[in-house]
Amino acid sequence: MSGPVSIDELLEKVRAGLDRLGPQEALDAARDGALLVDIRYAELRERDGLIPGALVVERNELEWRLDPQGSHRAAEATGHDLRAVVICNEGYASSLAAASLRQLGLHRATDLIGGFQAWRAAGLPVDN
Repeated sequence: MSGPVSIDELLEKVRAGLDRLGPQEALDAARDGALLVDIRYAELRERDGLIPGALVVERNELEWRLDPQGSHRAAEATGHDLRAVVICNEGYASSLAAASLRQLGLHRATDLIGGFQAWRAAGLPVDN
C-alpha cells in the first residue's frame, strides 16, 4: 500500500491516463458526437456564460448523471462508449472528474485543458 500523495501528484497521475483536449479539439470532438459536460458551479456559469450544447451537471452530481446504468442518469448518458469531455473553470477539477467517470467504465472520458477559460480565450462560442 502506498502512502499519502499531494494533490499535485494525484493530478499528474490522473492526467497521465487521460487524452486531454485543447479548446479547438474539444469543439471538433463535440461536432463528431462527443458530449461536452460543464461542471462549473452556477455563479461561474452566470458570470461567464455557457458553451452552446454543453450538458450542465454540477460536480457533485456528475457520476450519478453520467453513469449509463444509474437510475438518475441524464438522457445523454447513452453508454460506456460515450466520449465525455468534462469542463470546469480552469481545467483542474475536470481532470479528477474525468478520472472518476473512467472508474465508472466511461473509458473515453477526458477533460478540457485550461477549462472554460481556455475555451473562451480561444474565441470559441459562448452563450451569455
